[in-house]
Amino acid sequence: MIYSKEVEEMCPVAQGVHHGCAPIPEEAKWVKAKEVKDISGYTHGIGWCAPQQGACKLSLNVKDGIIQEALVETVGCSGMTHSAAMAAEILPGLTVMEALNTDLVCDAINTAMRELFLQIVYGRSQSAFSEDGLAIGAGLEDLGKGLRTMTGTTYGTLKKGPRYLELTEGYITAIALDEEDMIIGYKYVNFGRMMDFIKKGDDPKEALEKASGQYGRVADAVRLIDPRTDKEVK
Repeated sequence: MIYSKEVEEMCPVAQGVHHGCAPIPEEAKWVKAKEVKDISGYTHGIGWCAPQQGACKLSLNVKDGIIQEALVETVGCSGMTHSAAMAAEILPGLTVMEALNTDLVCDAINTAMRELFLQIVYGRSQSAFSEDGLAIGAGLEDLGKGLRTMTGTTYGTLKKGPRYLELTEGYITAIALDEEDMIIGYKYVNFGRMMDFIKKGDDPKEALEKASGQYGRVADAVRLIDPRTDKEVK
């Protein structure tokens, strides 16, 4: 240890009361986290890349400082999607410290890791008050049936108004308009469910029908239009 001349010439003064670090909530326990192995929890981080053309939602399940499970969801950049494939291979088995300095290529995933790290080491994890935390597999449960990311894609202009393209239920096939051309509902296809039906042996056309649904006052619509082509839908 090297000290400056000023410090070397200082006289010693005893430190006052010091109780160490404050405990943080981890999996229904109060933990004074002093080392990486003291960190446990399941939580999420959101990141963006330098040109801000894409974003990542990263979910990690950490037990005793080691990443046991990683869910990487990306949007807006094809390169980021391939980096996500790397991340799913690289992250499990690393400590949360190691994960801050991995070669994930993608700025958005790295930024998500940074934001997630801050949450988890400050005791702000999703499982902070869940006894024994969340089981490995919680990431898949976040995706729901069909194991497909829930996405919302909407578009609008001042001149032509809004278009719903994809919402939680799935891919929007038609938007329902009233007599004032305001959206009052929509029809959709849940691709995750459709693929499950096809894998079970259903004819694709039948699977499409079974995975289709509607939301809102579709029955009251004056007309239905395809949000991608503006053609009327029957």
